[in-house]
Amino acid sequence: MKPNSNRRLRMGTLLARNWWTVALRGVIALLFGIAVFVWPGVTLAVLVGLFGFFALIGGLLLLVATIKQRRTDEPWGLLLLEGLFSIAIGIAVFAWPGMTGLFLVYLIAAWAIMSGIFELIAAIQLRRQIRNEWLLIVAAIASLVFGFLLVLWPVAGALAIMWVIGAYALIFGILFIILAFRLRNWNRRESQPLI
Repeated sequence: MKPNSNRRLRMGTLLARNWWTVALRGVIALLFGIAVFVWPGVTLAVLVGLFGFFALIGGLLLLVATIKQRRTDEPWGLLLLEGLFSIAIGIAVFAWPGMTGLFLVYLIAAWAIMSGIFELIAAIQLRRQIRNEWLLIVAAIASLVFGFLLVLWPVAGALAIMWVIGAYALIFGILFIILAFRLRNWNRRESQPLI
């Protein structure tokens, strides 16, 4: 087996062992998206708080997965970078609660674009080990498109932006929940002893 493919296999194992963190990120995103649609008149302050919570908890979950794997030979640097970036965004949102709507939009756009890049790299690394890695690719593309839409039209109107954010969170959440259960099934198959 080539060293590079061995590394990809370890990355797949890392994600599969921590499938529950992927599932929790999906559930949090789904709840965030539902909240945006259930409370269409939500204020900017509430939306900022919800997004900050979403980014912070998602980053902490990635950090937990990284800490669990730091003593193994599996690559964990990508998860660490994504987790730290997400935590930094979440902290920034709570540290400056009075930020302008435009700054918040750019902050969310930066988070979505960076998350999309990390997810795309992970999907490329997993393409030979896990079936249906396309779920991660679709989530990555959704993140990138969402981020670039926010950059292109930052002042499209608060309600329109909230609906786009809510739709993105719903799609992201559903895809990550499905991916998590695929990872769990893959982990069970890979960890069964050979007879």
